[in-house]
Amino acid sequence: MTSLAQAQSGPDSLVSRELHRRLSGQLISEHAGMTGDKAVRIVDATVAFLKVCADNPDGHFRPSQEVDKGWHQFILNTVDYAEFCERVAGRFLHHVPDEFTPPRADHADTVAALAPTVAALEEAGFEVDSELWATASGRCSQCHSGCTNCGQGDDGPLAAAVRHLTVAATG
Repeated sequence: MTSLAQAQSGPDSLVSRELHRRLSGQLISEHAGMTGDKAVRIVDATVAFLKVCADNPDGHFRPSQEVDKGWHQFILNTVDYAEFCERVAGRFLHHVPDEFTPPRADHADTVAALAPTVAALEEAGFEVDSELWATASGRCSQCHSGCTNCGQGDDGPLAAAVRHLTVAATG
C-alpha cells in the first residue's frame, strides 16, 4: 500500500510538499487540539479520497468526518484546489451535500456508510487510516460523553445530517 506521505517524495506526487505543509498548518490553526501528526494524516487521507473520486466519476463516495475537515480546508485554497482537480480529475470535484441522509445512530452505521469509500481506497492501493475512516473496532475516537448523533462525533443532528457528502462529477 502507498501512503501519500511516501508518494510525495516521488515524481508522481498528487500535491506539492509546500501545499501539503500549508494545508496541514491551516488544519492545526482552525481546529483546536489538532496535532501536527493528525493534520498530516488528514491531508494524506483527503488527497487519497479525492483521487479515488477523480478516478471513479460514477462512484458515490463519502468522506469521513475527519477527511471532510481536510476537504473543506483544501477547497478554501481555491486556486490550489481548482488546479488539483483539473490536473488529477480533468474536471472540478464538487462538494455536494447528501441532503436526505439521516443522522447515524452508531459506529456500525458509520462503518457501513463509509465501506464503499474505504474499499475503493484500498483497491486503489492507498493506506486506510482506521482512526480517520472510523474503521477501528469500538466507538469512534471523536465521540464524547456517549454521543450517538452520528456515529462519528458530538456535533448535533443537523451537522450530522449535512456531513454525509458525495462528489458530483461535472463536465
